[in-house]
Amino acid sequence: MANVLIATEKPFAEKAISQITAVLEQNEFSYQFLEKYTSKEELLEAVKEVDALIVRSDKVDEEVLKTAENLKIVVRAGAGYDNVDVDAASKNNVVVMNTPGQNSNAVAELAVGLALYGLRNMFSGTSGGELRRRTIGLHGYGYVARNVHRIVRGFGMHPAVFTRYSRTQAVSEGLQVTDSLEELYAMSDVVSIHVPARDEHIKSVSFDVLKHLRQNAIIVNTARKEVINEDDLINFMRFRPDVKYLADIAPDRIAEFEKHFKGRFFFTPKKMGAQTIEANINAGVAAAEQIVKFLQNGDKTYQVNK
Repeated sequence: MANVLIATEKPFAEKAISQITAVLEQNEFSYQFLEKYTSKEELLEAVKEVDALIVRSDKVDEEVLKTAENLKIVVRAGAGYDNVDVDAASKNNVVVMNTPGQNSNAVAELAVGLALYGLRNMFSGTSGGELRRRTIGLHGYGYVARNVHRIVRGFGMHPAVFTRYSRTQAVSEGLQVTDSLEELYAMSDVVSIHVPARDEHIKSVSFDVLKHLRQNAIIVNTARKEVINEDDLINFMRFRPDVKYLADIAPDRIAEFEKHFKGRFFFTPKKMGAQTIEANINAGVAAAEQIVKFLQNGDKTYQVNK
């Protein structure tokens, strides 16, 4: 009988837990939960004899992988998986998967909400602007950006996109596709960032890109802070006092934002793009189902460490 550990410093919602356990019980898998743990030692102790591991934002590094001698698969319940050391997993013959698309609507709704919040001057009581007839530039066109596209059409916005990997799909959906990031930023009133924190995307939002933004532009980042060149962003915001930056994760140099850019930034208290009951259920259940399919049938559809 396979043994599954659900290790979540930020626990799943009760409804999600009920459906996750139902999937595992139907397939006669044993399981255990490690919730709200406060030390790595607790995680190391819990993983020693498990075959499969489900995590959210929990760190799965080389030490965890080496300790879990029976571990065959780790599933990150969500799209991003930078909290899992995929290279170390490969060395230890552990398959790593994510659950793409399960959180996408939740993150997209937050992105649009942040854009609206920024345009309304953080609900400060001063006159702001409307989304209608403004251009929103989608930096990347994965699951989240596609949901943003769907939502903003209802607001009467004009969407455009720069994407290296989903150009054909974007064109087929009638989007204006730019040839460069610089071109996208130059035509955007709102930029919404939707790229993973890896490869060419790291620090891709640089001064050389930002300098093309329209007056009074708003930058929304529900991706990862690593895709922003933070030094360049700070220098740019000093250079352009009309621009606002709103993100789902605080930058490393938050003190400088608080000192110099009052009224021009907003950061959620913790990364919360996927913090909805619906997304919680979708990602958790998908993770459980992927573990069952992999251990029973060898299904590697969502493997990220090829």
